[in-house]
Amino acid sequence: MEQLMRDFFLFLAKNKTMTKLAKKYGLRFGASRFVAGASLDSSIAAIRKLNSNGMPVTIDHLGEFVDNELEALEMTEHCIEAIQAIAKEGVNSQLSLKLTSMGLDISDELVMANMRKIMEAATKHNVFVTIDMEDHSRCEKTIAIFKQLKSEFPNISTVIQAYLYRSLDDVKDLNEYHPNLRLVKGAYKEPAEVAFPEKTDVDANYKKLIETHLLNGNYTAIATHDDEIIAFVKEFVKNNNIPLDQFEFQMLYGIKVDRQEQLMQEGYKMRIYVPYGNDWYGYFMRRLAERPANVMFVLKGVFGK
Repeated sequence: MEQLMRDFFLFLAKNKTMTKLAKKYGLRFGASRFVAGASLDSSIAAIRKLNSNGMPVTIDHLGEFVDNELEALEMTEHCIEAIQAIAKEGVNSQLSLKLTSMGLDISDELVMANMRKIMEAATKHNVFVTIDMEDHSRCEKTIAIFKQLKSEFPNISTVIQAYLYRSLDDVKDLNEYHPNLRLVKGAYKEPAEVAFPEKTDVDANYKKLIETHLLNGNYTAIATHDDEIIAFVKEFVKNNNIPLDQFEFQMLYGIKVDRQEQLMQEGYKMRIYVPYGNDWYGYFMRRLAERPANVMFVLKGVFGK
């Protein structure tokens, strides 16, 4: 039943009609739990609150699968405005973005031009940028673009997804760049030809990625809400004398807040991924797909219980 629910919400995540309706009617039906409002100002307010509790942040102006140049340019400007606001407001935040928002599906020239604009602004204002990973069909191009930008700008990272068969090879291949990588399980619906279908296999591969990247001496962001993975990381870094400043845990805004605070109190760095914007629908559906408890929360909110 849980897998059926996951598949259902991942299917809805790609529904363009529902995406348009979601943009029209705003952050309703529980989405505000996971999204820090529609505006940049609302995200800055959320960052301030998290920073005051000792937690750094990465913000993401939601949007994906842009199919026209004008919209890609608008998304690029949103990212630059976010970078400028982070610097102006003096908040502790990085920036995360998706290459499809910057024109990845339109042309290589467009996405690279837009990314260089963003990275020039990020370098000027000393803001770190992470390129989020999307579905497997865009993985190869995303890594290639990351490599190119990493050779030009030191303040950039990307994401590796544990459910893809290729990911361990990608981590090893990227080691020569000494990259800061965010390691995740993965939240897209992928075919068995490219991704592990069973959770146990994904978890095992996730642990291999974490081990490999940490032992290579690289900074590692472990983005998970899985208590078993968190316990594994704690034991692994202790047994291998990995310094606490070589890694951080990352969790999503609004999910397992008590656990976030507990890890911070234990002395671990905890960064919160804070999304904002009106193109929230696909992101929200993937959050519902990840945990049935999220669905129950939303239903309670809708029916006022």
